[in-house]
Amino acid sequence: MDRPQPVSTELLTDLQNLEKLNRYFGSHALVLRFLKRWVRAGESVRIIDLCTGFGDIPRRMVDWCRKNAVTVRIVAVDSQASTLELAETAGYPEINFVRADVFEFEGPADLVFCSLALHHFADDKAGELVRRIKKMASRAVLVSDLERTDLGILGIDLLTATLFRQPMTCHDARLSIRRAFSFREMHRLAEEAGWERFGHARFPVCRQAIWLEV
Repeated sequence: MDRPQPVSTELLTDLQNLEKLNRYFGSHALVLRFLKRWVRAGESVRIIDLCTGFGDIPRRMVDWCRKNAVTVRIVAVDSQASTLELAETAGYPEINFVRADVFEFEGPADLVFCSLALHHFADDKAGELVRRIKKMASRAVLVSDLERTDLGILGIDLLTATLFRQPMTCHDARLSIRRAFSFREMHRLAEEAGWERFGHARFPVCRQAIWLEV
């Protein structure tokens, strides 16, 4: 899915499968946990969502903001034109989908989120992205991803052998958990990127996150 490709039924099915995985295996809950921590009812907030993919995470953020009388504007950034074409959804004017290289895109915003993206980059590029994210936010940043563990690898293999058997999803999911950072590697990545006094914790299911309140 990282490779440039045209819009296709296979790509749409894969993105829909990833949205289901995000919903049922913790990524949506993780992001909303921090959104509730950082945003109060009735206020206004500007958010950047980097490597947004199908846009399901910014849509869930908008849903929560609407329920809590929060005025929100989200810039959802991704480099893949076909993915963004499928992500753009009627009924969410709060989201502006932008095609851009995340290593060239600049803020500012109050909050910056980046979910399930670091494992797509080599270590040096992942570190560069973590450094850039810190500079974009005036209030807080959250970078969440998979955690590479033997149990996680086994779980993904079983899941893609039984429930999510579509070829692109199967390939992407199995490759992603194997390329993800271990907990110790993720911590070191933040340190090497110049983060200080940051949070780092595990979350369900096979998720981890680093966050920084500026």
